[in-house]
Amino acid sequence: MGHSMISTVIQFSLPAWVAELVAGWRMPLESAEDRMRLAIGLAKENVKRQTGGPFGAAVFERDSGVLVAVGVNLVVASQCSIAHAEMLALALAQANRRTFDLAAPGIPAHELVTSAEPCAMCFGALPWSGVARLVCGARSEDVERIGFEEGPKPVAWVEQLEARGISVLTDVCRDDAQRLLRRYGEAGGTIYNPGGRRRGGHLG
Repeated sequence: MGHSMISTVIQFSLPAWVAELVAGWRMPLESAEDRMRLAIGLAKENVKRQTGGPFGAAVFERDSGVLVAVGVNLVVASQCSIAHAEMLALALAQANRRTFDLAAPGIPAHELVTSAEPCAMCFGALPWSGVARLVCGARSEDVERIGFEEGPKPVAWVEQLEARGISVLTDVCRDDAQRLLRRYGEAGGTIYNPGGRRRGGHLG
């Protein structure tokens, strides 16, 4: 008889450099711009270290600016399509808060700060996460311009989130976020789309 090919454990670990980078920031971060600079800084370092793609995210207590969790894109490194920066940041925030619902009674309101607008997958995760606010840097068209596939996200995605009580702030430090994406594309960074539509280059 052949051995079973069914895996029963999956585990994600952020690169070791993440803790060192975060430790260099003076917390808490009060402004949306400062919080976005951290998310973009994570994305930049992820590319520089060749540990993942050009995306970073962080979960904060919305009102105090206390950092709860961070994430970077680890799709290629982990061989897992769900390992987007936003998904990992949300999962780690829920683990740190010991709840699947970041809007649970007795805990502060939370926000997700991401270096680029969410793709279809990450958009779908937001209403279930419990975050009260989403803060975005680059736009989806900036991401798609270098070849990434963002998926079938609703045209009125901002309105849909706000209808569910999630406020949305876009274009925060967009120029910096765009610049990172453009440099990644120009350097031949891996575009890890579904269906094998990829370009060669750095680890994505």
